[in-house]
Order: sequence, then structure tokens, then C-alpha cells
Amino acid sequence: MKRLFLLCSLVAIPLFGDVLKDILSTNKTLMFEYELERNELESDKLSKSWINPVILRYSQNHSTQFPGQTIKTGSYTVSIDQPIFRSGGIYYAIKYADAFRSANRTDIILKRRQMIGDAVSILFQLRKNALQQKKLTLQIANDKIDIYQKRDSYNAGLLDSSFLDQAILKKSQDEASLLELKLNLLELKQNFSLLSDKDPATLKLPKLKLISKESYRAHNLELKRDAMIAEELEYQENMTIAKYLPSISLQGQYTDGDLNPLWGGSGIKERYYNYGFTISMPLDINSFTDIESNKVAKLRAKTQVLDRKETVDEEYAWVQNSLNILERKIALAKKDEKVYSSLYHLTKNLAQAGEKTSLDVAVMRNSLKIRKLDQKIYEIDKQIQLLKLYIRVENVL
Repeated sequence: MKRLFLLCSLVAIPLFGDVLKDILSTNKTLMFEYELERNELESDKLSKSWINPVILRYSQNHSTQFPGQTIKTGSYTVSIDQPIFRSGGIYYAIKYADAFRSANRTDIILKRRQMIGDAVSILFQLRKNALQQKKLTLQIANDKIDIYQKRDSYNAGLLDSSFLDQAILKKSQDEASLLELKLNLLELKQNFSLLSDKDPATLKLPKLKLISKESYRAHNLELKRDAMIAEELEYQENMTIAKYLPSISLQGQYTDGDLNPLWGGSGIKERYYNYGFTISMPLDINSFTDIESNKVAKLRAKTQVLDRKETVDEEYAWVQNSLNILERKIALAKKDEKVYSSLYHLTKNLAQAGEKTSLDVAVMRNSLKIRKLDQKIYEIDKQIQLLKLYIRVENVL
């Protein structure tokens, strides 16, 4: 039941608005589930570590001290030595365990989101690769027309050979780029199969939107984890201080043992209790160094939180600036689309009038399609940039 609860709580965390939350393979999902469960168990164990175990002991002795006989005696004891006061150390140990639980859980969730983000990023790149292949196919078609036209001009003595060479080289470069895209496609599919057992062709891409800077900072998992680590180390420092202060422990023991038959008339009881208490305080030459070391670790963790806040702000600003540049690219592509649309219709009309050829019309049509494809590619680039924010936040739709 506990494993089921942990799995449900993990799934309940919104991942890109619950889109593709189950994209990871079964084995990958189970690994994170077991990691979360182990964290809960280890944290539970840590929160109770201040409670000493009850010791059960049975002993049996045989003595040949007395001539002519072997005396056998047995003894059963139940004993405990339990601290009940450690100058606040018990309280801080419990709080330390809670902070340890939260920090580890947040780190596990972050790793899972990053892995899901890797898989989703590959989906975007697969879509982008397909668009880029379409774009290059259109460019190669234009290259072939360009070579055909320049070869005719060269044969007629109207064009220098260098222009024809450049056209042929451009076609070869574009064909090589297309082969590189096909090779990259195989690599992307292989990388996706290492993360997911789903068919990428059947998965619908999420539509991500820019979250606010305040939400990104408030729900940032890296910042939350670092803050929990700082809190954890603060409790650890208090635990270390308490370790060198007075503590009180209660001792109790119940014994049920056989008496030596030679002591039969002494009135000694077979069943009896021992109990008491101990006040102790260690005097350790390394106590100051130990406390200072933990204090430095705490201060470093708090500084890490401040540094992480700056990093979070820089991450958001970088993505925001990248989106602005991509928006400008899309605007330029749309402007070019209008220009090529006008040229396409003009060329088409001129071809009908016999002033242009069908090849000229094909070039303009292909160029128009290329600019439309560029806009779709830039939109995918925007989604990839937004994904960098989404994989680092929790509970942001």
C-alpha cells in the first residue's frame, strides 16, 4: 500500500500539464518509484535513530569450581539505556530527518522531470528533423533547377563557368546536409528508445507556454532542494552542538536467572529489577572544531541558496531573450512569406503569358514553402527553450 501511495503521489505531480507524464519506460518509472520508497524508509529510520534498542539476552553458565559437581545456571535479562534529554539534540534529530527526506525527495523528482524533459526534447527534435528534411528537399529541388538554368546559360556562352560550379557545389552541400539529418534521425530514435518504450510517432507534442518569473522561482525544484539542504545542515549543526552538552539517560534492567544452589539460603531473589539514570557530558578536544566545521557547511549551503536564486533569475532571462529572438525570426519569415507569395503569383501570371517558364514558377513555389517551414521550425525551437524551464519546476501548469 505504501508503494502504491508513493507511485500515485509521484504521478499526481503535474508534468507539463500532465502531458506525456507516462512517457518514460516501465523500468525507468519503477526505478524512480523504488528510489522514492527507499528515501521514505531511510528517512523514517533516521527520524527514529535517537531511540536505542531494547536488549534481550539469555546466558547459560556451567561451573566446575566445586569438587565433584558441575553447577549449571541460566539467566534471562531485558535491558534498556535510553536518552530522554540531549539539550535539544533529540528535537533537532527529528527535524533533520524531515529536512533530509524533503531534500532527497525533491532531488529525485527533479531527476525524473529532467529525464522526462530529455524524452520530450527528443520528440521536439524528431519533429524539427522532419521539417528540416522537407526544407532541404525543397532546396535541393531548387538547386537542380538552378543548375539546369545555369548550364543552359553556360552552353550559350552567357555565363561564366564559376557560377555553374557554385550551383553544383550548393546542391552537393545540401544533399550532404540531408544525409546528415537522416543520420541524426536514427540517433534521435535510438536515444528516445533508451528512455521510453513508447512509439514516438503516436505521441502528441505538448504545447508549452511561458510561465511567469514569480512562478518559476517559487516552484523551482533546484532552489527548493538547495533550501532544504541548507535547513538540513542547520539542524545538523544544532545536533552537533547538543552532542557536547549535558544529556540524561534512563537505564532499566529486568533479570530472571537461576541461583547458584550453594546460595540457597541467602535470600537472594531470582527475579529482580535494576534501574537508574545517568547525567553525562563529554569533554572532547575536537568539539570546537567539529562545531565550527558544521557551521561552515551550513553557511556554505545558505550561500548556495543565494547563488541558486541568481542562477534561476539568469535562466529565466536567458530563455526569455531566446524567445524574443525566435519571435523576431518568425516575424522575418512571415515577411518573407508575403514577399514570396507575391512573387509566386506574379511569376505564375508571367508564365501563363509566356514570359517565364514553369521552372521559374517551381522555384518561387518551393521558396514560399521553405519560408513557411522555417516558421514551424522556429516554433519548435521556442518549445525546446520553454522546456528548459518546465523541467525545473513543480506544480506549474
